Amino acid sequence: MSIFNGLAAVEEEILKCMKCGNCQAVCPLYRESRQEPAVARGKIRLAAAVLDGRLKPAETLARRFDLCLTCLACVATCPSGVKVDRIILAARTAMVREKGLPFIKKTAFAGLSRPHLFDLGIKTAARLQGVFFKRLEQEKMQPRFPLGLELRRIVPPLASVPFRDRVAETHKVERPVATVAFFTGCMTNYLYPEIGQATLRVLKAHGVNVIIPRMQHCCGAPLLYNGAADMAREMAKSHVDLFGSIRADAIITVCGTCGESFKHLYPELLDTTPGYGKKAREVADRIMDITRFLYKLPFNPNLFRAPELSITYHQPCHLGRGLGVVQEPLSIIRSIAGVTYQPLKEPDRCCGNAGSFSLTHYDLSYRVLAHKLRDIKSSGAQMVITGCPACRMHLNDGLTQEQMPQKAVHTIEFLAGILAER
Repeated sequence: MSIFNGLAAVEEEILKCMKCGNCQAVCPLYRESRQEPAVARGKIRLAAAVLDGRLKPAETLARRFDLCLTCLACVATCPSGVKVDRIILAARTAMVREKGLPFIKKTAFAGLSRPHLFDLGIKTAARLQGVFFKRLEQEKMQPRFPLGLELRRIVPPLASVPFRDRVAETHKVERPVATVAFFTGCMTNYLYPEIGQATLRVLKAHGVNVIIPRMQHCCGAPLLYNGAADMAREMAKSHVDLFGSIRADAIITVCGTCGESFKHLYPELLDTTPGYGKKAREVADRIMDITRFLYKLPFNPNLFRAPELSITYHQPCHLGRGLGVVQEPLSIIRSIAGVTYQPLKEPDRCCGNAGSFSLTHYDLSYRVLAHKLRDIKSSGAQMVITGCPACRMHLNDGLTQEQMPQKAVHTIEFLAGILAER
């Protein structure tokens, strides 16, 4: 039974919880709030009460389940192996089915689930962003008015031309060693086209053909993680149809959350949808983060020329704990001459972004980020590398506000920046 069909699907997970409290030690939100409902154990007890009828879905209860970064730290440390993330997603879905979505989320998700409408809306916003945001630097803007964003928050500008509108659909090289389909994700397409361009450059330098399907759109993660599974189902089906029809050795992602959506959530969401369960699993089997793909090629460090540079690496939650991509980016970074790797004390500690969480709980999100910023400062590194566009954005927000000299870039951006001319 799918977690998107109700809490009954996670009853076994709920029963596995020993209430030992190990999750408290690693939960970023509990470290800040010291409130039991913020930790996995508390939410599991609430889920059990809903499941057996002692609690009815209500707005206050939904807010308890919203108070989670889905960073998977509790899952990684649980001695009983409780998949807390499954319980959280099942509970959120059950709450939405019972009580519906808040108006703002319902409106936003309705736009996201309509790719052409969403694309038009983002392009219109890009043309008007100067009215609502003031530009601080080329890559940094700040809200002029409190329109759902904290006025102190630093955000990147929307791209004047989205990445997929800038490039051809097919990119071929001589004597290719592989062919991949590239799922760009929304942040790369609309905010960081340089990540997309970097992905193309590095893959082509390694002799890889790249296909960038024109009809791709949002992976649906914002909807799935907020309980709107019914709205996300058609989005998942269209991607399974699209990428399932492409002959490629792998489907590349540059965002752990997008990768998790394809690899873990789509098969579960579409498991009982006629004609889609098997197709979703087949697509999931080909999903691969860009660094894992490069590592397996294998990666050629001789293509790169780096100045003497000290870097550190922040491990995104959904990339590391979610997709198991931990050693590959580090192996790649360390293999490049001239680069000195300065590890963080807690490289896998959540930065606090968690997608929409940083929009709805910015102060708490920033308090979580503050720990990461202190870790970066103590590392002495000149640059921060990460494998997630959302982490990149959140880290640069904090680095700018705290007037720290480092800049956060995506792993593939870093590699493209030191790629030797050929």
